[in-house]
Amino acid sequence: MDYCLESKTNNCKNCYKCIRNCPVKSISFTNNKAIIIHDDCILCGKCYLACPQKVKIVRNDIDKVKNLIANNKKVIVSLAPSFISNYANVSLNSIKKALLQLGFYDVEETAVGATIVKNAYNNMLNDQHDVIISSCCHSINLLIEKYYPEALPYLANVLSPMLAHGKDIKARYDDAKVVFIGPCIAKKDEADKNKNYIDACLTFTELDEFLDQQNIIIETDDNILIDKSKARFFPTCGGILKTMDTSNQDFKFISIDGIESARYALEDIIHGKIHKCFIEMSSCHGSCVNGPMIKDKARSIVTSYLAIENTTGAKDFDLMKISSQDIFSQHAPYSLSHATPSEAEIEKTLLLMGKHEKEAQLNCGSCGYNSCREKAIAIIQGKAIPEMCLPYLMEKAQSFSDKIVYNTPNGLMVLDENLDIQLINESMCKIVKAQSPSTVLKQNITTILDPSTYLKALDEENGILEKKEYLSEYDKYVDNTIIHDKKFHILICIMKDITESELSYQKREETLRKSVEITNEVIEKNMRAVQEIASLLGESAAETKVALLSLKDTLENDK
Repeated sequence: MDYCLESKTNNCKNCYKCIRNCPVKSISFTNNKAIIIHDDCILCGKCYLACPQKVKIVRNDIDKVKNLIANNKKVIVSLAPSFISNYANVSLNSIKKALLQLGFYDVEETAVGATIVKNAYNNMLNDQHDVIISSCCHSINLLIEKYYPEALPYLANVLSPMLAHGKDIKARYDDAKVVFIGPCIAKKDEADKNKNYIDACLTFTELDEFLDQQNIIIETDDNILIDKSKARFFPTCGGILKTMDTSNQDFKFISIDGIESARYALEDIIHGKIHKCFIEMSSCHGSCVNGPMIKDKARSIVTSYLAIENTTGAKDFDLMKISSQDIFSQHAPYSLSHATPSEAEIEKTLLLMGKHEKEAQLNCGSCGYNSCREKAIAIIQGKAIPEMCLPYLMEKAQSFSDKIVYNTPNGLMVLDENLDIQLINESMCKIVKAQSPSTVLKQNITTILDPSTYLKALDEENGILEKKEYLSEYDKYVDNTIIHDKKFHILICIMKDITESELSYQKREETLRKSVEITNEVIEKNMRAVQEIASLLGESAAETKVALLSLKDTLENDK
């Protein structure tokens, strides 16, 4: 299936930022790479915005739209009213002019569909309804359908403005194709599921790319205000309510933006804590003017709101073909396949994560999950791995390094580039006759050793490897290896005490030297004796000399 949001795993650096920002934790880690779980995803775009490596990819539908234009006479754009916040000082006429150059047949504002939708909402404000949740935001609809199905009876059975407008356009134009353009990733999924109303969906980012390909620039235009454009308020927080008739005293009218706030509200609705309320609910803080595909995310929500307010008229759009009675929609629950693990499974997994005591369950959130328990459940469900726990990894790495550092017979020492001692083990303390590591930590190397070798190591490309040294102040022979880690600005020193082997070697050398001297003396004595009795020995004297010289050479070679 061609999903509208994917993970490109080859550049994933395993930072867990996407899972920390995902409100429903619909991301799994396979081979230490983040993968979107599409069945769980609500397409809010939080991971797309959060990923520092830009490995979350929104499906590009430009070629699909080009194909629609090439093969159909009437391809009409439904333009989200948030275009006003995305393109500064651009009117509907100026953006329409640019889009017609791309080959579109006509351009209309999705706010026309929003007007039909708000009329449908007004009609629902009667005794038959208790709580009503707006159905405009597809991410909110997915959140309810997937995670809060008990709240589905309260979700308005009304098409979104995009779908209502698409239906209206197709009712007015025979054989028309409709392309929605807006700031939302989730609308691509909504369009995919409602092909009878919307044929393709582009984000503002894709529109910019499309225009760049054709070298088309949207002209600025100060004549932006249209008298009949009240539904342009829809993409702002509280904007739906601004367009509605809120005079019904039996209802309270509330606007909620942001998924976290929406979840709290849904919990309260399900538990019967809220009654007689119409709730405008959107997944993005500030609503659609702060959607994930808004071009300038640095632009403040307040500035975007003011841009909408300053260009919105006091009257409704003129309605065209369909009415509020024609946009009924049925929402159905999704069946997510994650089984709830038993307490025994959770406890076993917590132990696997190194959480042997309650105190070890820090709930720090560095892995992306709100609690260690939630993380354990994700591991059981195959969405996470134990190594995602930063405190656990640090503790494991510390334990591993401590066992090596403090149990190796070699002396280990870490210096900073000022040659101050940052770490030293007991074996090194024995070599330099320090009482304990604590007595020399943070001291300069000059307090225990000649710094010249270490200063030289700072400039050596490959460090100093197994350099034999005599430490006269400690009467010890050592093999000294010093590596300069330039990335972390430290010197790693490994010192092997070779005093015993060196003294043994020297003793053997001395024994061999004395053996050679004795051999020389024997040769000299024998040669004198040979000379005295040369006449008696004859050629055997020469053979004796050769044999003794051979013995001497053998001893010297051993040396």
